[in-house]
Amino acid sequence: MILLLLLGLAVAWIELRHRLRPASPLTMRAFDWTVVPLGSEVRVLGVLEISNPHRRMEVFVPELRVDPVLLGKAAPSQLQVTTSIEADHPDEDSRADGYWAAYIVKGRKSTRARVTITLRDPSGTNPLDRFDSLWADVHWINYGPFGRLARRQGLLVSLKRPQPLSAANAEFRVGDGCRVLPLRTHLLGSLDDPIDVLRTYASDLLQPGDVLTIGETPVAVIQSRYRHPSEVQPGMVARLLCRVFHPTSSLATACGLQTLIDLVGPTRVLVAWIAGLLLKLVGIPGGFYRLAGDQARLIDDITGTTPPYDQTIVLGPDEPEALCYRAAMELGVAVAIVDVNDLGRVKVLASSRGCDEELLQRALRPNPAGNANERTPLVLVRPGIA
Repeated sequence: MILLLLLGLAVAWIELRHRLRPASPLTMRAFDWTVVPLGSEVRVLGVLEISNPHRRMEVFVPELRVDPVLLGKAAPSQLQVTTSIEADHPDEDSRADGYWAAYIVKGRKSTRARVTITLRDPSGTNPLDRFDSLWADVHWINYGPFGRLARRQGLLVSLKRPQPLSAANAEFRVGDGCRVLPLRTHLLGSLDDPIDVLRTYASDLLQPGDVLTIGETPVAVIQSRYRHPSEVQPGMVARLLCRVFHPTSSLATACGLQTLIDLVGPTRVLVAWIAGLLLKLVGIPGGFYRLAGDQARLIDDITGTTPPYDQTIVLGPDEPEALCYRAAMELGVAVAIVDVNDLGRVKVLASSRGCDEELLQRALRPNPAGNANERTPLVLVRPGIA
């Protein structure tokens, strides 16, 4: 009895410590990002909005900078890249010299920063001929009652996009009682809308009876469900328990497991781990993942996704069933969110009404979308081979 009481007190202490850890209430979102091509010069313009949902707490933002990283088919060594940030505060004038002066975001208030990234090739070549995506790596400091927190959030800006595939040029692959067509898209990010992506790249190809699938990781990054490991602060539970997972598991690192703990709490992770161990002793594997929740299987640690998300921890999608339902209503065909790998494992995370999941298992087992840098997150599945 005393042992159980001590165990309960220890778990309560761990949970309380987790809930009282230092945290900033500030959130950042990006919008109105546009690409303006000007021959040998390209300007990328966008807005970062910082909001404070807390009722009373005031939080300082003493530093903010954006580091652009270009992605494409060449090295950016000859390219001239400049970045400027203009403070757009509701109660202060911006400085002409571009200096980010420390600013206080008051409770239930927000402020904005207007970002301009200029790409210029001295040789006169259009930068868009070599680069198709820009990763804006945002570093900002939060300072307040919680201490000083260094935060890091990235967003993907598509500089140019591939032409959607036309029906005349579509070359389906023959599968097991079906045909499949991987669809190439631009590199997806938080500035995209998932239904717009499906409509843009697939609507002209769809026929009654088709099933349109999208990978779970692309959906998650569109929903901004990714974190840089520097923003994850592993606690004692994460540091200890991560050592017992298989080395290839995304929960085998302190930051990976802490990401799950941040979602479901340390108590649930501890209980799932103990119960999972007991179930394994009697020959029932996988107990931890069933008890810890869906996100335990869906978290991808660094290197688990396509660049630039390979440097982040990506969670599973939020409300995937609702997204499939809305997309199916918009497009008129069944829609599914799937997780597929090169080992023939096919998991249908969510699907709209009437979706033939047995068909998806057969069609996606060869992993037609690929696991490298194919940029084909959409796969159109058509029943029959005629």
